[in-house]
Amino acid sequence: MSSKKEPVPIWLEFTGKTKASRKIEVRARVTGVLEKVLFLEGALIKKGEALFEIEKSSYLDDLHRAQARRKRDQATLDLASANVKRFEPLVSEGLAPRITLEEYQAKKNELLALVEADDAEIRTAKLNLSYTTVRAPITGRISNLHVDVGNVVGFGEKTVLTTMVSDDPLYAYFYPTEEEFQFIRTYASKEVLEAQVQVQGKSRLITREVFTGKVDFTDNRIDPMTGTITMRAVVANPEQKLLEGTFVYTKIFITDQLSLLMVPQSCVLEDQQGSFIYEVDEKNQARRINVKRGFEGRHYLEITKGLQDGQQVIISSLSKLRPETPVSPQDVTSSKGFLAAMKKTDEKKDKE
Repeated sequence: MSSKKEPVPIWLEFTGKTKASRKIEVRARVTGVLEKVLFLEGALIKKGEALFEIEKSSYLDDLHRAQARRKRDQATLDLASANVKRFEPLVSEGLAPRITLEEYQAKKNELLALVEADDAEIRTAKLNLSYTTVRAPITGRISNLHVDVGNVVGFGEKTVLTTMVSDDPLYAYFYPTEEEFQFIRTYASKEVLEAQVQVQGKSRLITREVFTGKVDFTDNRIDPMTGTITMRAVVANPEQKLLEGTFVYTKIFITDQLSLLMVPQSCVLEDQQGSFIYEVDEKNQARRINVKRGFEGRHYLEITKGLQDGQQVIISSLSKLRPETPVSPQDVTSSKGFLAAMKKTDEKKDKE
């Protein structure tokens, strides 16, 4: 193939694992006997669906008592208001003492405060009663049951009844090295990086979908133990095809504005002198060229030193080659060059 420096799309690929965007502990917020479980373990649950029933009797009694107190205080308030209304004209005409009116007014204000307190107690009683039906706080997949029916829950602490995870959207965490992170930061052509997440598999019976998204988080420090930085891609996962904890490959688009000289990784050989490739010389013989490696993709790498535009690089039958070995070159740049290989990869993904 003919070597040529040209603008190429640069993607960096990392391994990592997926993580749910939300993980919620479903807890009992009131004390009582757990009476019913209203879901199937492992099922997909919508936000607001009823999950558990806790005994209601004591909370219904609390509500009824609060409502009864409110009726009592409202009746007394009505009487006090009537007394104030009756005494106001009498006091203005000097037919009744003002102190009596003031006592009725004070009593009315006291009862107004009591009625407001009763309303607050009713709201609290209704809220506690609503907590006896435990509902899903998010849409997501529910875990197994942590507490069996018949147990007292919420006594002394808010008992964890089960857990839920929301995997739409789903996070994919990956960990570039410090050098890779500096490359991303230096050459990224967009402020928000595009991301592709995929599970690698060999089974022909399973189609592995590519999930597209963006990078939405970059940590602010390098891990001193690993020399890597934590980054995260977020992808839509409406059908829950991608599960939490899955080992995935995450590809990050960096730029397509860099002109690089790229060759297949397989044609770059190594020995004690370092990296080298074979080119076709003017006598149609193999000639060794020592090179320096640069950016590396999954299948192709950049040559930063030793190779020039227009040189014919040998990319096959390398195990048989030695310097000055006669060769019969065929130019396969159009079918096996970097851009051609990228096009084939894209076409393959479109068919999938």
